[in-house]
Amino acid sequence: MEAQLSSNMRKALLVLNCVILSIGNCGGPMVMRLYFVRGGERIWFSSWLETAGWPLILVPLIITYIHRRTKQGSHAKLFFMKPPLFVASAVIGVLTGFDDYLYAYGVAKLPVSTSALIIASQLAFTAAFAFLLVKQKFTSYSVNAIFLLSIGAGVLALHTSSDRPANESNKEYYLGFVMTLAAAALYGFILPLVELTYKKAKQAITYSLVMEIQMVMCFFATVFCTVGMLVNNDFQAISREAKEYELGEAKYYLVVVWNGIIWQCFFLGAIGVIFSASSLVCGIVIAVLLPVTEILAVIFFQEKFQAEKGVSLALSLWGFVSYFYGEIKDSKKKKNPTPETELPQTVNP
Repeated sequence: MEAQLSSNMRKALLVLNCVILSIGNCGGPMVMRLYFVRGGERIWFSSWLETAGWPLILVPLIITYIHRRTKQGSHAKLFFMKPPLFVASAVIGVLTGFDDYLYAYGVAKLPVSTSALIIASQLAFTAAFAFLLVKQKFTSYSVNAIFLLSIGAGVLALHTSSDRPANESNKEYYLGFVMTLAAAALYGFILPLVELTYKKAKQAITYSLVMEIQMVMCFFATVFCTVGMLVNNDFQAISREAKEYELGEAKYYLVVVWNGIIWQCFFLGAIGVIFSASSLVCGIVIAVLLPVTEILAVIFFQEKFQAEKGVSLALSLWGFVSYFYGEIKDSKKKKNPTPETELPQTVNP
């Protein structure tokens, strides 16, 4: 078994996974929206692409196995996952596949700017489920951060109707709205569920095992979406859709490939942040990245940057600073306890 991670190594992993999550969280919606605005219409196919890049996880897993084998010889294990953890990961994977479809439907019908509604709801649901499932403890700083990030994202919803895609009916728009909120609620449940799985696993959770969990989750999510594609005849429509794509057939497949790669960064980064910190921190990082996605939407899709988006950016950064200032302050207290927090000394008579 791998040695327990030191505090510094865990912090380094947290930073690394935050970077990976940032790439996926900001780039994923952009590439997915590019697929739809340039002629793509297959929602099941788009949801399938969110986790279809799971074979990429095999690369770091093989590297870590080779590293273990050089040290342990033929006794090195290829995989660490035990059957109960495999089953739990498979169930979470199916839920993730359903969430992928809900999210892809929303992206197909709504502009990127309205993803604020997703983040606003997701953070609130993540906090609620983290409290119920893993007994997440809240401080004044974390509560303040959740409030600011939720308000900041909610502010963006004030003028979302002005960004409505052309030639889209009210029914399609509002259905996309409802599906997006449902996706936010479900993923807000999935994040603490992953953390609960870590806590309940009857084996040591190492980063190699985290990658195995990620691979199993994405595999079963892909299987779930594959069934949807078969029912909807998406596989037969891909070649025709590629030929009719506005950017050309070659760029269609390029968009498809990068869709799978970038979304894999999101999922790997998310469970990595949960491993290194908590599901609540993962939800906060996702919320903080919202304004970045908004700015990218303005640059690449010429969406409007109203004053509300500037306010949202300020509130999100404020919430981010508030949370991590509280974490730094709390860690200093643990290292250097004040006399008030120390246990009173027993005086001998």
